[in-house]
Amino acid sequence: MISAYFYSTDVGEIAIIGDGKGITNVCLRGMVEFPPDCVLQETSLIAECAHQLYEYFAGARKKFALPLIFRGTDFQMLVWSALFTVPYAETMSYGQVARICKHPRAARAVGLACNKNPLLIVIPCHRIVGLDGRLSGYAAGVQLKEYLLGLEQKH
Repeated sequence: MISAYFYSTDVGEIAIIGDGKGITNVCLRGMVEFPPDCVLQETSLIAECAHQLYEYFAGARKKFALPLIFRGTDFQMLVWSALFTVPYAETMSYGQVARICKHPRAARAVGLACNKNPLLIVIPCHRIVGLDGRLSGYAAGVQLKEYLLGLEQKH
């Protein structure tokens, strides 16, 4: 059964979706269409994800420990997995991620994969920046990206 629940956070209302085996989506309200069979229900797994997000916002959590389920192309899943190598409060360029993925010319494709990240904050695509270090592109808006990086650098 697919369940979803909403939580108020420092960055707005966040929807967390899980399928009973893992977390499939973490997003701002309105950023995802819910599957037709989705039930508005807080499960223990969704509640744990919310708890870990609250710890992250408080500066008490630097890595998430959750069962995650990625759904995307092989390249997207490769990129999303590579994003876990970017240390807390640090940034990496799209080109650097492309090289980690062994596709050194695929910086733009990395950007597109980041834009499709279904697990906002948990998969830290907010730590990926342009070659010149500028904040560019973020599915939830560059202001949120700036906020999350600032939050991490404070702690």
